[in-house]
Amino acid sequence: MTDPVANLKAHKPEHEYFIAIDSDGCAFDTMEIKHKECFIPNIIRFWNLQSVSKYARTAAEFVNLYSKWRGINRFPALLMVFDLLDEWDKVQKRGFASPDVPNLRNWVETESKLGNPALEAYCREHDEPDMNNALAWSKAVNETVGMIVNKGLPPFPNVRECLEKAKAKADMLVCSQTPTEALTREWEEQGLAQYVFAIAGQEMGKKAEHIEYTSKDRYDKQKMLMIGDANGDLKAARANGAMFFPIMPGNEDASWRRLYEEGLDRFFAGTYAGAYEDELIAEFQACLPETPPWKA
Repeated sequence: MTDPVANLKAHKPEHEYFIAIDSDGCAFDTMEIKHKECFIPNIIRFWNLQSVSKYARTAAEFVNLYSKWRGINRFPALLMVFDLLDEWDKVQKRGFASPDVPNLRNWVETESKLGNPALEAYCREHDEPDMNNALAWSKAVNETVGMIVNKGLPPFPNVRECLEKAKAKADMLVCSQTPTEALTREWEEQGLAQYVFAIAGQEMGKKAEHIEYTSKDRYDKQKMLMIGDANGDLKAARANGAMFFPIMPGNEDASWRRLYEEGLDRFFAGTYAGAYEDELIAEFQACLPETPPWKA
């Protein structure tokens, strides 16, 4: 079987510019439905959070949708939900303690490819209840996504136009922490896969690694751009010396229109970095708080 990471590392540029694009919540309006209808119900079910379900839902929505951690990998996000519940006074008053998951915490800290294939490999070698449950939960999430988010979800307005505008000058990569199978299905279904040279999901490592594998020593740093809707996307860009264009959570349509009307032109003209990018990032970071509303 061909190593997908090896395929990323073997990428040969066809154009002078490089653009990495996040998918969920960035190119596609899928974040809300995936988390509210697929992730969170399965968190409550598999981790026995029924007695504090309304707090678990609020905590999970904050971590995954409405905070600076928006878009992080599902496994560290799950641990953050547990930690927020343990710190929440209203939850403590109910005598609730979140699940004890020592092996999952260690795996999240030490594993570089936080996806089901790596977790399955771990569970084949170790019979640990928290890890077995984490795998069952993650598989159930994917199954639910496949049933609920299976078709008919188009990209945000102007995504296709931006890809069409950039294709003659830039090599484009899908760079995401969503499973590759789901990404490929969504991009192919909407006819967008034709614009990118690869679709990189969680099994191929972190977003910063995706960009490094495909761009290192191949593109001028001033000709690299990451398009994303989360702080993790900004960090992935900065880790590789790339510029960043934010898709503002809650204002995605206007963001893609701005990228189409001015952002791409500035990027290709070499006038993107500096005051223009700084203003965009300041506006973006104001959208994603660090403190939960129940603590503010």
